[in-house]
Amino acid sequence: MTLTWTKENSPRWDAGKQRLFGAAELAAVGLAALPPGEPVANEWWRVTDGEELAGYGWLDSEWGDARITFIVAPGQRGRGVGDFILEHLEDEAATRGLNYIYNVIPDAHPDGAWIRNWLSTHGFHEASRGQLRRQVVTGQQVTTPAGPLGGPGN
Repeated sequence: MTLTWTKENSPRWDAGKQRLFGAAELAAVGLAALPPGEPVANEWWRVTDGEELAGYGWLDSEWGDARITFIVAPGQRGRGVGDFILEHLEDEAATRGLNYIYNVIPDAHPDGAWIRNWLSTHGFHEASRGQLRRQVVTGQQVTTPAGPLGGPGN
């Protein structure tokens, strides 16, 4: 597996996002579906394994911290893609001089307990109701298995 991290300049709601973000996934990350071609807010990165779409990472800088989310394509789950995305999102936050990365798990998340546990095994701690955060650390190697979703709602 050779994963590639590509920043989307002028990110838009495209066929790849449409394919990965069904109703449950949108609820999990707290995003709304958009018409095809519509601009999406904040910073997005596409993760590919060769030619295959493996997932997306999303970062929103707020007050010295970064709200993050990500999604791993169903066929790529359990292969370390989630770890890869999380590590790269943290690196992006570090290059911006941000202090913390955090994720908000909405009540509508279809697997909220699972993602809360996955994030806690990756050093995230509950900061407030539904918000998990960890201090940005550069050069950290994440080694636990990847899971299906992570993100602002995850």
